Amino acid sequence: MQRTAAEGRGPVRYGPPAPQPGLPVLPELLAVLAAAAGRAAPEPPGGGEAVREAACRYWGRRGLATAPEYVAAGPGAPGLLLALLGAYGGDVMLPRPCPAWWTPQVRLLGRRAYHVPTPAECGGIPDPYALLETVRRVRAEGGDPRVLLLSVADDPTATVPPPEMLHEACEAAESAGLFVVSDESWRDTVHRPHDTLVLSPAEMLPDRAAVLVDLSGALLPAGWPAAVVRFPDTPRGTWLRARTLDVLTATGAMVAGPVAGAAAHALDEPDAVAGRAYAAAALHGVVAAEAHRRLLAAGALARPPQAGRHLYADLTPLRSGLARQGVGDAMELEDWLGGRLGAPTPGGQRFADELGALRVRLSTGPLLGATPEERLAALTARYPLALPHVRDSLELLGSVLAGLA
Repeated sequence: MQRTAAEGRGPVRYGPPAPQPGLPVLPELLAVLAAAAGRAAPEPPGGGEAVREAACRYWGRRGLATAPEYVAAGPGAPGLLLALLGAYGGDVMLPRPCPAWWTPQVRLLGRRAYHVPTPAECGGIPDPYALLETVRRVRAEGGDPRVLLLSVADDPTATVPPPEMLHEACEAAESAGLFVVSDESWRDTVHRPHDTLVLSPAEMLPDRAAVLVDLSGALLPAGWPAAVVRFPDTPRGTWLRARTLDVLTATGAMVAGPVAGAAAHALDEPDAVAGRAYAAAALHGVVAAEAHRRLLAAGALARPPQAGRHLYADLTPLRSGLARQGVGDAMELEDWLGGRLGAPTPGGQRFADELGALRVRLSTGPLLGATPEERLAALTARYPLALPHVRDSLELLGSVLAGLA
């Protein structure tokens, strides 16, 4: 997360990046990228045949049969989502909180973003009753909501919606006549995949849902931007893909050739890639669970983290202790806590949450060590919490919070 005193807190370009794993690039992926480095021909808009077919195999392994003509690739999820929303039209409904980059995408297009509270049990999806009421009110006031953007493995809350709650949200979206865009970038970072069922709205609304996957969620380094989107196998889906390709072409948003090769390789999930993704998710899960335990011990609140490399903490119960430190809102909490932990702790206001609520997203990556070597040691350790640099990072978190009691 970057910011300068002159620019202030608000500009999107200084917003928080997605939580990073902090691990060295997988040697197998590095070899694939290096082998394609001499490729001069660009990828076509929407991606070449190889990456789209690999995406079909990826979704097929997750129960979503897909044909290449209903897939498009782009240079990262933000560019691909921008093209899709620009193609579809209308205003957008989003859960509150939601990823920091979603709302700017909508507003950049000149559309209105309407945030709907999430259920108490999880983030990533709107409360179905609140969604229906908000859509009714917005339309009565002259708005034009057409799209619901949600996530089945959420940033910032690190939760996975229970299947029955996701089903209710999808039913509400269908009843309201909304097209669903499901950001599933974090579904392969679930900490306990054998105990956590992740479903896609495309399984429940096959004709009214698109699926977006940013490969930097689990399969590629963040510096190699690539994402794929799956459209419905319908005439409307064909139309939407064509319009999306128009936007990608007009903006020059194409995947770099060498990165496309690495993306296709990663989407096929060979043993090395799948093994790294599984090990990294398990490591971040262990560290997130311990950080969650320390948050609760200090009197803070947080939903148990289930996916990703982060957790979302509510320090409202510690308001009096924070007030003694001159902290009265999420923006001040971001600065104060980040300064003491030595790592970015973006406040809830960046995720469309209330400024007065003392909420922050804590990333687990910085807790794994200060260098790639330390973080790789944590990945290969049988008991990562016993490593001195991991233990020290968690002790610092606990001591900072304990001082607020």
